[in-house]
Amino acid sequence: MRLLAAAIALLPAAAAAQLPTFTTPAPYAYMKDMSNGAVLFAKGENTPIPPASMGKMMSVYVAFDMLRKGDAKLTQKIRVRPETWKKWHSQGSTMFLSPNEEVTVADLLQGIITLSGNDACVVLAEGLAGTEEQYVALMNATAKRIGLTGSRFANTNGWPDPNERVTPRDLAIIAERTIAEFPGLYRRFYPVQQFSWGKTLGEGASITQPNRNPLLGRVAGADGLKTGHTEEAGYGFTGSAVQDGRRLVMVIAGLKSFNERIAQSVAFMEWGFRAWTQQTIAPAGKIVERAPVWMGSAKDVGIAGAVDLKVTVPRGFAGERVVKIVYDGPIKAPIKRGQPVATMVVTVPGMPATRTTLVATEDVAEAGFFGRIGPAFRALVLGK
Repeated sequence: MRLLAAAIALLPAAAAAQLPTFTTPAPYAYMKDMSNGAVLFAKGENTPIPPASMGKMMSVYVAFDMLRKGDAKLTQKIRVRPETWKKWHSQGSTMFLSPNEEVTVADLLQGIITLSGNDACVVLAEGLAGTEEQYVALMNATAKRIGLTGSRFANTNGWPDPNERVTPRDLAIIAERTIAEFPGLYRRFYPVQQFSWGKTLGEGASITQPNRNPLLGRVAGADGLKTGHTEEAGYGFTGSAVQDGRRLVMVIAGLKSFNERIAQSVAFMEWGFRAWTQQTIAPAGKIVERAPVWMGSAKDVGIAGAVDLKVTVPRGFAGERVVKIVYDGPIKAPIKRGQPVATMVVTVPGMPATRTTLVATEDVAEAGFFGRIGPAFRALVLGK
């Protein structure tokens, strides 16, 4: 493994960064800048907590994944089993489904995301996986695959269960993966501010319910994700917003009231955008290093960011930043343009290091027979 200091100008001075602070009564809070993985705030982030309805994000992620794989379709209709309706039509948040009603996957997803329908979660799970238990097994398998390390799901809707616990950090990962992997579905379903489903008794008027997302309409660029509340969990929220191309993901949990959740969620997200900013290290495609190639048609390959390389720092920061390029080299040919080959590690004093994947800027084919003789000989005889 070679650790190389990239040939990128460092800003002068060596004083540690004066980190912005955020004070909150919430026992759990976490914020991350999605553009480079910088953690801006962490309080109780690895504590397993009851997620309440924030656990529904995992149900939605699994459904989105099934849609991507072709295992489900948005137009697919699912019948509401009378047994499911009987159990869930009046348990907490509801979409107001009716027994034997046929509902599309798209409408069920909207009922989960916008209305937080407990009934919609179970109906969707039964329709896509046969039973809720089988769907939960998919959720836990998927959680392991995407890197959730402190979480376990016991149901699809976050209903109180001693066996269901999710860490704030893992909730942020679910949000990040949803936004990054399913941008079209995310834009279609998560920002919707209200949704109508079901009829009132007697008059038969349509039932319209608002999205409980406390950021929508209060913070510019807010577009997701999910609130949660139970007596044990308190009031929580996992949210995201994007401003000037910079996307933040936040989690806050354990608050005491609906109004406190609104106030703290708005204040937390606004702090993330106001107290922090980004500095560009190199634009997308600009070569930041040339790495040696093993057994290739060229002796080295350019390394660059697939997107603009940025570091998140306190607003007004003018201190030192250390940039290093890390890769396992020489890099073995063949190499394809756009292939991940290295990591940029940026360290700002007083902050955790941030890491960004770097890619090859050109194709490098394998060397021909005679081109391979020299390197092989040096490796075998000279140990180089």
